[in-house]
Amino acid sequence: MNKDEVVLIIAKKMKLVRTEYNYTQEEMAEILGLSKKTLVQIEKERILPSWTTVVAICALFQSSEIVQSAFGGSALEVVQTIAHHQMEYKKEKTMGGHIWWKEIEKRGDFCLQQNIVSQHYRILDGENYRWFSTFHKEEAIEKLVRFGEQVK
Repeated sequence: MNKDEVVLIIAKKMKLVRTEYNYTQEEMAEILGLSKKTLVQIEKERILPSWTTVVAICALFQSSEIVQSAFGGSALEVVQTIAHHQMEYKKEKTMGGHIWWKEIEKRGDFCLQQNIVSQHYRILDGENYRWFSTFHKEEAIEKLVRFGEQVK
């Protein structure tokens, strides 16, 4: 997944997110810092939202069921990983990947998982804390090996 794909996904979901939260176009435009005209153009799929608008939606509406289902969980994690190319975390607790994730490999207390929707990878420890995420499998496996060796 890349920026362009995320922008397209959010563009197609913006009206649904707005209605999920029961906002008028005026209210949603105000929340996102857009003109109503721009929001209407995005909702009618005449123009695409900017990356900044997409990030704002992922952050401000991270509990949206529509946004979560579009990205297989945390859209904010997806946009952070894309923006930074990879993410190392300060032990951020997750739910362990029971719904949107498949296990790829285990090393010691660490597990490499792949999101079934966004296809990005993450590494969790035995207590389901996220340590790393990326869209590159080789990078994820290298980190998994390194984390596994550190624990020994």
